[in-house]
Amino acid sequence: MAFVTNPIGIIGESEATKMLEKKGFRILERNWRMGHLEVDLIAENKKEIVFVEVKARTCILNGKMPEENVDEIKMRRITAAANAYLKYHKIEKQPRFDVVGILVDRNTNEITYRNYVENAFQPKIRTISSGSYTGQWKWSHRNKRIGK
Repeated sequence: MAFVTNPIGIIGESEATKMLEKKGFRILERNWRMGHLEVDLIAENKKEIVFVEVKARTCILNGKMPEENVDEIKMRRITAAANAYLKYHKIEKQPRFDVVGILVDRNTNEITYRNYVENAFQPKIRTISSGSYTGQWKWSHRNKRIGK
């Protein structure tokens, strides 16, 4: 179920999905949410699982391309969401964090720019996959309790 209601966002995520599929990835989730956390796309291949942030815009903002607008706060939120996803699904694959930047012509909805950035950032917080997280926390997702 997609939560994206912005038509530019829908175009961007559809294009990012095509880009991932061309790279041999299988899409697992679109707009995966847990509480206040969200990941635009989650995909996998045989070796890794990829958490993708999609930035779709109609223009360049503040001199930055769309993919350059992922700040530290957003990286922490994506990482936290990825950690919860890995723990919830008991996934042992190596995670990777990618960002896709898309520019869309506001009049025609044509994509005028696309850039896929692999390994766009490395997590700066401790992961919770494989039981490595020892903090006190609890998540509830689809009526299933995760964590301690």
